[in-house]
Amino acid sequence: MKAMRILFLFFLLVPFVEIYLLLQVGGIIGALPTVFLVVFTAGLGAWLLRRQGFATWQRFQANLAQGAIPAYEMIEGPILLVGGALLLTPGFFTDALGFACLIPDLRRKFAQYVIENHLLVTGAGGNFRQSGGPEADVIEGEYRKQDSD
Repeated sequence: MKAMRILFLFFLLVPFVEIYLLLQVGGIIGALPTVFLVVFTAGLGAWLLRRQGFATWQRFQANLAQGAIPAYEMIEGPILLVGGALLLTPGFFTDALGFACLIPDLRRKFAQYVIENHLLVTGAGGNFRQSGGPEADVIEGEYRKQDSD
């Protein structure tokens, strides 16, 4: 439930921060350069996202070819996805967060944190689920129906 509150606050406060920053920057450098800067960061972000995504995909495939589990790459993929979405959102605050998601060392540290703290664990069939959820208490077994004649 705490994650929902954080997401609610994020979606509530980010537009206000973005509008404030756009007005401040627009007041300093002018409206047209501000619009150009927002479009430029979106284009640059899309280009960097493509490069980083392709590199992550290559590492993913290389690990699979070697028989290793591509754990870091499976966590870095969604981070890149979120970073790309943030970069395509107009504004300077979301651009800063999006560019932070594209920094390979920072992304690797976050993936390492997720793996080391067991924030994701494998469930039955290899699916990911959050630890401590209702599926964590499942007991597997077999049963046999006996007819009482």
